[in-house]
Amino acid sequence: MSSEKLKVAVLTVSDRASRGVYEDLSGPAVADAAREVIACEITQTEVVPDDREAIADMLRAWADADDIDVILTTGGTGFTPRDVTPEATRDVIEREAPGLAEAMRAASRKITPFAMLSRAVCGIRGQTLIINLPGSPKAAVENLTVIAEVLPHAVALLRGESTRHASHSHPHGHAAPESPT
Repeated sequence: MSSEKLKVAVLTVSDRASRGVYEDLSGPAVADAAREVIACEITQTEVVPDDREAIADMLRAWADADDIDVILTTGGTGFTPRDVTPEATRDVIEREAPGLAEAMRAASRKITPFAMLSRAVCGIRGQTLIINLPGSPKAAVENLTVIAEVLPHAVALLRGESTRHASHSHPHGHAAPESPT
């Protein structure tokens, strides 16, 4: 796998933060956590309103630019009528990556029963992985931490790089199968 730092963009989805009604705390918290837990470079940050088209347009622009490995969104994953980040994400991804969202919900469920209300989606567009995180800074960082260890491997697979896992083992003592290259 390449030793190059992952390039990560952070998109905050919030009507009020986009209008300047309050300061975006989630985006900076996610960016700081990403730098710490996946040793990445934050290349873009933006705040958009809870608008399906605005979210999808930004995700498309970033993913199609081919210089961002991972896009982390924060906000808009709940049950309110304005929570449309999952729908916007599905509008732009080519393939879902449900295991990431499932892992985040499962880990969050150990902290709060409200994790069951998350509608977060994760998926792939081109060679970019898009991950929806909750809007709360604390929950967003907790969720990112859950999946951080697999992100470099996921990006290597998307880049078509050889990925050998001698250190990973099967639960029954067998080596994990190599990823096809």
